[in-house]
Amino acid sequence: MNWDCLFNTRYLRLPETDEEMFGRVIKMMGGENLMVKCADKVVRRGRIRGKLKRRVWIRDNDVVIIAPWEFGKEGRGDILWRYTLPQVEWLKQEKYIPLDF
Repeated sequence: MNWDCLFNTRYLRLPETDEEMFGRVIKMMGGENLMVKCADKVVRRGRIRGKLKRRVWIRDNDVVIIAPWEFGKEGRGDILWRYTLPQVEWLKQEKYIPLDF
């Protein structure tokens, strides 16, 4: 049995609840804030949560998972995950996101 294939696979997180959705980063606003165009065509101000803040570097045009806030301001949300380019290609191939996303 080839053990290398078992240990080199990476976990690919998908939106787990109805509140979580895919989004594309439009622009960085400084600090932990950025503008994200979500899958429901709404532009939200996203905040990089503490777990990702210094571990994951997010740039313009990255595909992320955003969870809109249920309280307070409607146009805000938390960034939960960032996808790499090969992961985005896989998501497009498996039709999780549209080809022109």
